[in-house]
Amino acid sequence: MSNLLEIKNLRKSYGDKVVLDDVSFNVPPGAIVGFIGNNGAGKSTTFKAVLELIHKESGSVKLFGKENLNKEVRLKEKIGVVFDAINLPSNLTIKQLGKAFSKLFASWDQNEFERLVNIFALPRNKKVSSFSRGMSMKISIAVALAHNAQLLILDEATGGLDPSSREVVLDELHDFVNKGSHGIVLSSHIMSDIERIASHLVFISEGKITLKEEKNIVFEKYAFVDLDDSQQLSLLNKDIIVAQRKHNDSFTLLVSDLQKLPSGLFARKVSMEEISLFLTGSAQ
Repeated sequence: MSNLLEIKNLRKSYGDKVVLDDVSFNVPPGAIVGFIGNNGAGKSTTFKAVLELIHKESGSVKLFGKENLNKEVRLKEKIGVVFDAINLPSNLTIKQLGKAFSKLFASWDQNEFERLVNIFALPRNKKVSSFSRGMSMKISIAVALAHNAQLLILDEATGGLDPSSREVVLDELHDFVNKGSHGIVLSSHIMSDIERIASHLVFISEGKITLKEEKNIVFEKYAFVDLDDSQQLSLLNKDIIVAQRKHNDSFTLLVSDLQKLPSGLFARKVSMEEISLFLTGSAQ
């Protein structure tokens, strides 16, 4: 089966500021892609370009093998979206939301919606406007999961959740992908969430993709290397250097294959926190 989402050479600017610079990555069926970057790195702009909420300058976006989402109305039901800010009618209760969405989505599954409302411990008769941020995120996720989407686009969807609620939500997301040819793009500042459920990692910094790789490969083969001087640096195969930082006369490198390092160099395994700090510039 082809990729659920294909982003190729995506570019977007606001005035003189380039916010997306040749952004490319895919979401294959069965994948949970952790999309990682600082605030302002380009994550939300990428999502908006994918959903055609903003105009892209160049590049292509294919959803389920097709471009021009706004011309493919049937495709929209196959996408579930949760942004950091709630986008549901605030004057409705959960009971009323269920009735409204059953008319809006041909694929709406009321039983699944009821199950998720129970699991997320949400009050049926309170208006959405009275919900806390965490409750708002949970009802948004419940709606996204209840209309039988194939692809979920989740922008900081676990933000505002307490640890126990995050566990429940992450379990549901994992089950969603395991049901079949489903996929998720999940942006989050919570590295433990990404580490727990992501199958692929995409890092973005200042609008540029700095790394895209399967998570298991990153943890099995990638490593950090600390070098004392440029002479040591010259001994390395340049093809395995993913990123580097200079500290006075010394260097820290992220390499893609620790087996290809010269003997005598000490390599340390990567962690989600450290690789995020190294590739995005902040400990997220």
